[in-house]
Amino acid sequence: MATSTSLAATVCIVGGGPAGIMVGLLLARAGIEVVVLEKHHGFLHDFRDDTVHPSTLGVLAEIGLAERVLALPHRKAHTVGLVRGGASVDIADFRTLGLRHPYIAFVAQWDLLDVLSTEAQRYPNFRLLMGSQVHGLVRESGRIVGVRYRDPDGEHEIRSHLTVAADGRHSTVRRAAGLRPREFGAPLDVVMFRVSRRHTDPDEVYRIHMTRRRSVVVIDRTTHWNIAYPIRKDGHDQFRRRGIEALRNDVAGLVPFVADRVDELAGFDDIRILQVRVDRVSRWHLPGLLLIGDAAHAMSPMGGIGINLAVQDAVAAANILAAHLMRTQRYGTPVPESATAAVQRRRQPPTATTQALQRFAQIFGIERALRGGVTLDCGPLLKNRLVQTMVSRLIGVGVRPEHVRTAHVPAREDARVAVRC
Repeated sequence: MATSTSLAATVCIVGGGPAGIMVGLLLARAGIEVVVLEKHHGFLHDFRDDTVHPSTLGVLAEIGLAERVLALPHRKAHTVGLVRGGASVDIADFRTLGLRHPYIAFVAQWDLLDVLSTEAQRYPNFRLLMGSQVHGLVRESGRIVGVRYRDPDGEHEIRSHLTVAADGRHSTVRRAAGLRPREFGAPLDVVMFRVSRRHTDPDEVYRIHMTRRRSVVVIDRTTHWNIAYPIRKDGHDQFRRRGIEALRNDVAGLVPFVADRVDELAGFDDIRILQVRVDRVSRWHLPGLLLIGDAAHAMSPMGGIGINLAVQDAVAAANILAAHLMRTQRYGTPVPESATAAVQRRRQPPTATTQALQRFAQIFGIERALRGGVTLDCGPLLKNRLVQTMVSRLIGVGVRPEHVRTAHVPAREDARVAVRC
């Protein structure tokens, strides 16, 4: 099929998730012409609750969106608790950190993206094209100068001075660019499901329930509990052979207060399996291209850190690139690869550190239990105030948190940019 239309922008962002929409919003606020391509026709396409951590809430506050996000239906977790042998200990307490938002907010991802994209569309230099599937890159003279995509109207092309790949752990752009991530291995996948919540249930928003050989993460979503149940990466067949009744029994044993309703799990159609990956590309950039978020580094779901690390990437990318992109927009000069390399230098160390800590926790905690070993009882150590503060800061703030430094060109209040579907 021949290309039917060709568009142009200073920056083309592939992927309308938190990283892509955030970097697009920040660049649009700075006066940069941005187009974001999202392959789905809407944000409501996945069963997902995002853990919006204090660091991300801080970024949202810096651009005036925190209160708008917190007006969405959500639950606040001021602590992260570990329940073992009937005893509960807080492994993190964000109230001890002196933060403006000392909690994790559990928000539906589609609601969060709707707030971010609605704000971005107030800027006439921002365009969001939904239902647009990127399938190739445009190259000229050794540089990437745009993407090819298809939508219901046919084949199209966008020419840009910089392409930002924010299209997730299975990134089409990364594959087309020939960049391969290094796999660090993940010993587990996660079974996700829901059971109803009753007003008599404990008032605990975010708790990890453990025995010596099993664990689940339980999150209060007001009307129901979201439950994450780890299984061995190579244990999918065994998990299904055990049957749904075995899963019900495990959950009832780990979380006794939902034992009377585990039969709400009628069968395997009521679960979703999240395939866990931990990887990272060694090079996040090529001439005319930058990778951020899961496209550059897939994270374990442990601690719900992934979205927050992706948002930090977006903020750093906007901070470092905005001035270069403004010169490019004015004079047509290429974006120097030294600028995209600076984004990787800024964000790779905290990414590598976080992944290393996640892998340590997986290998010496969950994997040992899943393979029939006995996990260490860290309860006494976690009661130490210094250790708890360190864990609280690692989960809630992360390694090298970013702050918005880009300029802000106010949007016209009457400006609305149509979303092309």
